[in-house]
Amino acid sequence: MRGAHEPAQLIAVATDGETFGHHKGGTEKCLAYAFAHEFPNRGWTVTNFAHYRSLNPPTWEVELKPVTAWSCSHGVDRWQDDCGCGGEGGVWHQQWRRPLRDALDWLRDQLVKVYEEAGSKLLQDPWKVRDEYIQVIRDRSPANLNQFLSRHQTHPLSEFERVDGLRLLEMQRHTLLMYTSCGWFFEELSRPEGVQILRYAARALELAGDVTGIRLEKAFIKRLGLAPSNVDLFKNGAEIYRQLVTSAQISLEQVAAHYAISSLFTTHSREQQVYCYTAHQLDYQLQRMGALTLAVGQLQLVSEITCETADVVFAVLHLGGWDFHCCIQPFSGRRSYSQMKDGLFEALGQASAAQVILAMNRLFGDQSFNLQSLFAEERHRMMRRLTQGTLTRLDQLYTQVYRDNYGILMAFHRDGLPVPHELQVAAEVALSHRVLLSLRALEQEGSDPSVATTHLGMGHLAELEAIATEANHLHCQVNVPEARQILERLILQSLRNLLHHFNPAAVKADLARIERVIRLGQQMNFNLSLAQAQELYLQALNRWIIPQCLARIHSTHPDQPSVANTLETPIRLPHLRLLLQFGQQLSIDVTGWLAQLP
Repeated sequence: MRGAHEPAQLIAVATDGETFGHHKGGTEKCLAYAFAHEFPNRGWTVTNFAHYRSLNPPTWEVELKPVTAWSCSHGVDRWQDDCGCGGEGGVWHQQWRRPLRDALDWLRDQLVKVYEEAGSKLLQDPWKVRDEYIQVIRDRSPANLNQFLSRHQTHPLSEFERVDGLRLLEMQRHTLLMYTSCGWFFEELSRPEGVQILRYAARALELAGDVTGIRLEKAFIKRLGLAPSNVDLFKNGAEIYRQLVTSAQISLEQVAAHYAISSLFTTHSREQQVYCYTAHQLDYQLQRMGALTLAVGQLQLVSEITCETADVVFAVLHLGGWDFHCCIQPFSGRRSYSQMKDGLFEALGQASAAQVILAMNRLFGDQSFNLQSLFAEERHRMMRRLTQGTLTRLDQLYTQVYRDNYGILMAFHRDGLPVPHELQVAAEVALSHRVLLSLRALEQEGSDPSVATTHLGMGHLAELEAIATEANHLHCQVNVPEARQILERLILQSLRNLLHHFNPAAVKADLARIERVIRLGQQMNFNLSLAQAQELYLQALNRWIIPQCLARIHSTHPDQPSVANTLETPIRLPHLRLLLQFGQQLSIDVTGWLAQLP
């Protein structure tokens, strides 16, 4: 550092790792440039504290000021009081922080009593077990779990005691999770971060009730009522809990309903994973009658977390479209299950949705589940599937409108007149649909081993380039979210094949094809991410391309021994240049190696 005369100088800079590329998109490129260019240009060596200290032992000692935080000048008040530090520009207050902290501290103390009292009956040292429970979280295999419990149990645990022991440990885990720091970090409790820590608290409350029957939720919600919200819809933490936390809790019945409804569209195996549950299908029967589909089954659910099990029966009726009616109840015996199944399929035989629903309500009661009962990912997948037929018909309709009016569209653009919105939309939908079909065909052809690699996808590539030209002439924005992913996969797959199975005879054509795919993405404004392709290329560059370059460079100096003979397969100079020039296409700096080649 200028003006400093110490022999050992250190600049320490620290910030959140998530800042780069997560909070601030693209800033990881700034870091890469700094490490690769700017720091070396300034004569700086990048190191870490441990390495620096090994070279420069400490000569004096400091004492850190306690109860401080990098993101708050008020000590740690950002996590407990209305200190004014927040992420929304100081528009909202944070008066909810202290009541929230007090409510969670109260709940923590209550759960300590529950844990110590119930846990001491099952576990030798409950707090030691709590601390070592991380070993189970990292590996929930039956063997590891059995070894863990046998090491810590006060006596051989029964099946129910094992479940209770795991519930208590999960209760403590969620008690720790409810203090996740981001819940206090911003200015409003109803943000996703605040809601999430309340959901952790709700799970801890639920587990405590399952083990001991103690109900603490009502008193906890009352304390949350003292935490004022900035949002009029919620008013306070109690209402946030009721609207955003209670509604998100998942019961075993909902897991069974998720399995039952999704079974109408997916063939489940006898043992199926449903998130953190294993579903054992003990019986299943499906019948269709016109537009109606009815499935009845028996299911055993096993939690991978607490090992608790539930034996249930279900009936789910699909009335067509978005309408589902699903009922769940505990399994009460083989005879009653068989009678129920026969009664439901007899009602289906009448081809009356009303009769089937009446029979289901009579046998199961009034509680029912529908499409909204599915977990979000599966619900979205099913919604896409249910709308696929409609979307296909719309694609055909728009394509026909586009074809019938192509000449009119060109005339509008040729004369510089505003194109009717309806015709422009038809053109964009039709062209987007053609792009998607061609891309899928291109990807399918790439996975076909019978297709010669030298001609791989050339027809589909030409078709896509023609569509891109057509779209540009008509000023159409091709909107195909899936297209970017397909092109990125194609680039990565082609580059992997080229680098891992290098074929001198095909290298020129292979590289040209990859470059065409990249240009196609640019032409269609897909904003391709080449990060994975860059990493793959860099690995090959360091592993065998640079050694090939060194061999060529050394062979031009007669005073130095040639290392070309040490390479298993020397690459011809034109091919080596092509590989390096392709690195430039990936924005990788290889100019130094290109300049040194003879």
